[in-house]
Amino acid sequence: MQKMLGYMRKAIQEFDLISDGDVIAVGVSGGKDSLVLLNGLVMLRRFIGIDYNIVSITLDPQFDGVPGNYAAIEEMCRNLDVECHIIPTHIGEIVFDVRKESHPCSLCARMRRGALHDAAIEYSCNKIALGHHFNDAVETFIMNLFTEGRIGCFSPKSYLSRKNLTLIRPMVFAPEKEVKKAAIKNNLNIVKSKCPADGHTNRESTKQFISEMDKTNKGFSDRIFGAMRRANIDGWGGIDWIPNEKK
Repeated sequence: MQKMLGYMRKAIQEFDLISDGDVIAVGVSGGKDSLVLLNGLVMLRRFIGIDYNIVSITLDPQFDGVPGNYAAIEEMCRNLDVECHIIPTHIGEIVFDVRKESHPCSLCARMRRGALHDAAIEYSCNKIALGHHFNDAVETFIMNLFTEGRIGCFSPKSYLSRKNLTLIRPMVFAPEKEVKKAAIKNNLNIVKSKCPADGHTNRESTKQFISEMDKTNKGFSDRIFGAMRRANIDGWGGIDWIPNEKK
């Protein structure tokens, strides 16, 4: 976890993600990213010099109407001394059974965001931490460019005025391979996704495309990420960003 803590600390400081008194809702799906994020935020709190609290929130989509088993998350939160909430929803039923979406990811993501925002407010949180990492950022940029014809990405930090919530992504500097290593070496119990669309999404295709590009054009992902930073796309330049021509 030492490398992960370094990546997270850099993002927190560069993008001013966390302040004294924050109550941070961590969206914990049970996947490697969210589990590493939760553990990292707990460990960082011991020495980063910022006083904040953490609340773990897990949304159960209940695919096929069957509640998921999140006992591993509850046990982890007990060991970490973190407040834990497992919230049943009808997201799986609405997306796959009622709407029968042929491309379910967009609707599912919107519904999960809304439910997570409402839960964060219910549990008196002012910030929500999400487990997006370096590769997620590059993939999102490529997907927006190729699929929607626009230049953009999610932001490391964004304020939702209608909800009075701030979204933060403390792992945006961490490569996915380092997240995987941290999850394995710390014996984190991954909760396997039961989503019917898992592994058959546009994001998965984009991930494979980027992987091939990195093989044939070494440093492809790094150059994409660097371009986002230099152009300050959606706040990626950081809070002290200065355009290149003025440096």
